[in-house]
Amino acid sequence: MCAFCSIAAHEIPAHVVLEDDDTIAFLDNRPLFAGHCLLIPRAHFETLGDLPRDLLGDLWRNAQLLSSCVELAMEAHGTFVAVNNRVSQSVPHFHIHVVPRRRKDGLRGFFWPRHPYRDDAQMTGTAELIRRALDRSTSRES
Repeated sequence: MCAFCSIAAHEIPAHVVLEDDDTIAFLDNRPLFAGHCLLIPRAHFETLGDLPRDLLGDLWRNAQLLSSCVELAMEAHGTFVAVNNRVSQSVPHFHIHVVPRRRKDGLRGFFWPRHPYRDDAQMTGTAELIRRALDRSTSRES
């Protein structure tokens, strides 16, 4: 089983910020910036081309929701949303990166140094900020 499948099955710990029947989002443990999340389908699919069409709508709706809530929670100026297909895909399980961005944050081109969390407490606090923003957002939709 791949690492992301193990996270989706709650067999290995992760700082989960969003989950439903088909998807789960969690903090990247090697973030570009605090709040960098990965959104994955629970089922194992390696690339975008492997995803079943009936999953695409819910997956990208969650990417849209996560993007706006990461921006809000991290007080960012925007987000970068990206997918790697095989090349640069460190885990061979389809995943969408949602990265908070700020003007002049130092990201240039595609060489991006990682900015790890100080400790688990910072990671836990960041996950909680995003979960609260998601709770506020989904309660407004109801």
